[in-house]
Amino acid sequence: MVKAKSKETKLIDEILFSIDDVKGVDINLMDLTKINNTVCGFFIICTGTSNTHVSAISNSIKRHVSKKLKEKPFSTEGTENQEWVLIDYVDVVVHIFQRNIREYYDIENLWGDAKITNVKSKA
Repeated sequence: MVKAKSKETKLIDEILFSIDDVKGVDINLMDLTKINNTVCGFFIICTGTSNTHVSAISNSIKRHVSKKLKEKPFSTEGTENQEWVLIDYVDVVVHIFQRNIREYYDIENLWGDAKITNVKSKA
């Protein structure tokens, strides 16, 4: 018997597909579920190569998730300058960075206790 995917797993899969669809790079999935007092269960972090690319990744995620799963983000921040866009789906929070901003904030090391999985691009 095949186990049905959870709502959270479907959301993560759709977000990862959406990032890959517009060639987002250096994609990491961070599992925060084993860490006490976290704001969500998962972070998805990726890099865009320019303001336009960050915007394209953000728009791709929102479009695909809305169309496929009928979900809209709880909030979206950073769309003014497109250097760091955060899309909050409550249990899953997406961070889309330009490389220099990602390196500066180094979220992966800030949440060093999280299990990090590098997601290979299909492109």
